This record gives sequence, structure tokens and C-alpha cells, in this order.
Amino acid sequence: MSISTLTLNDGNQVPWIAFGTGTALFQHDAQDAVKTAIANGFTHLDGAQMYENEESLGAGIKASGMPRSALFITTKFHRLQPDQTAKSALQVSLKKLGVEYVDLYLVHVPGHHAGRLKEVWKSMEECKREGLSKSIGVSNFEVEHLEDILEGAEFPPSVNQVEIHPYVWKSLQPVIALHKQHNIVTSSYAGLSPIFRAPGGPLDPVIEKIRARLESTRGEPVSAGHVLNKWLEQYGILVVTTSSKADRMREYLDTANVPRLTAEEIESIEIAGAQRQQKFFSD
Repeated sequence: MSISTLTLNDGNQVPWIAFGTGTALFQHDAQDAVKTAIANGFTHLDGAQMYENEESLGAGIKASGMPRSALFITTKFHRLQPDQTAKSALQVSLKKLGVEYVDLYLVHVPGHHAGRLKEVWKSMEECKREGLSKSIGVSNFEVEHLEDILEGAEFPPSVNQVEIHPYVWKSLQPVIALHKQHNIVTSSYAGLSPIFRAPGGPLDPVIEKIRARLESTRGEPVSAGHVLNKWLEQYGILVVTTSSKADRMREYLDTANVPRLTAEEIESIEIAGAQRQQKFFSD
């Protein structure tokens, strides 16, 4: 199964969907889940120093037998320790992961670097210049954080990974507008939260109506998760998702084969989403 890619503002390509090692795998051994994800078709693995499982992410990659060149590996910079830079922290991560470089390195949380974002970004740029990370970006950044590092940046962030689903879509529009201005790829986590974390909300009947239409059109099963991931995919959003179940992993990758949502269906999702403004994760 070939996974389509998005083009970053530095010219590199990133698979549009990633298997994440946070949430349920946070501070847990990720080896088996990562190996299963790769065996079922994932090529983009999304980790982080904060998750405290980079060693097992690396072990899963090694156990998969997949060549490094066939994979896209992301990790994220946590917070500055004494006598540490984003670069030295990445060098530690590379040893844990058992690789010579990552494809994408993100500043995980802007609040961890209050007053020092420019300094941190300079170190991130050094990682890119030296080939320790092919591309660099950020996570959980709002407009003011992006503007802070964009001013005087040699390399603008290639990606900003944020919580995205219909219940936060309206509030995200200023950030997404800035992304478009600087060709920053928008990446999502927690995209299926309306289904798994807030059932019974205003989105439910809308999603079910669309799911039934897509299933009828396709002639094969379509899930509620398919609908929300398709909504994200059609906006060109890089989706980070996770599961411990092989069939769920295959379902997420199958999103690309689901028929496209109509403009009216997309609008109905966003109108329903605007009725409840709710974040599920704090930055």
C-alpha cells in the first residue's frame, strides 16, 4: 500500500499519515505496537522525548526489518536541561532511536521555552544545517509563538502539529491562515476525539449520515473514524493517529480509499463542530 505524501516548505516529502507513540503508549514500551504498525503499512513514526519511549520506538523499527530509507521518523524536543541545547538533546534521541538522523524534529511545547523560543529555534536550525534532522518544525504553537520564531528565521518551521478536530476547528483558523502564508504543513493529533472522548455530541448525527452515504457509495464498510480522517485528509493535513489494534491501524491507512466528502458534507461537519468548542489536551 503506497501512502501519499505532502510537500514541506523545504522541499522534503512527508507521508500524510503517521503512527504516534504518545497517548496510550506514553511512558510505555512501544516496540510491539511500532512493529505491528510498520507490518500493517505505516511508514511514518511519530515519537517524542516527552513520551519517554524512544528506545522502544527504535527497537520496534529495528525489529520490523524495514530499511531506514523506507521510513519517516519524527521526534520532538521536550525542554531545556542545564547545559543542553535542542541539538544536544536530539543527539541523545538519535542514540536512543538507533538512527543517524530523523526526518522531522519538532519543538514540542512553546510554554516550556518562554522568552527563549528564538534561542531554541536557532539550535533547531543548526540540527537541520548539520543533517541531524532533514526538516524542523513545531507543535502546539499559536500565532504569537510562530511570529516570534519566524522573525529572523533562516528556516521557517515546516510543520506545526496541533490538536485538530471539528470541536476546535473554528478557533484554529488564525493559526491555519498563518500556516498558509508561510507554507507550513498543518499536522493534527487527537483528530478522532469527538468519537472516542466526547460521544453524544452535536457531531454524532452528522458523522453517521455521512458515514452511511460513503459506505453506500463505496460498497464496503466505512467507519466514523474514516469520516473524520477523510475530512482532515481533504484539507491536506498531516494526520497523527495511534492504536494498539492491527485492524484499526489498517482502517486508518484505508482512509485514502474512502470516497471524498462533498463540499456540503464538509460544511455540515464544521457547522456541527462550531456548536461545541472543546479541547481535550492542554498544551
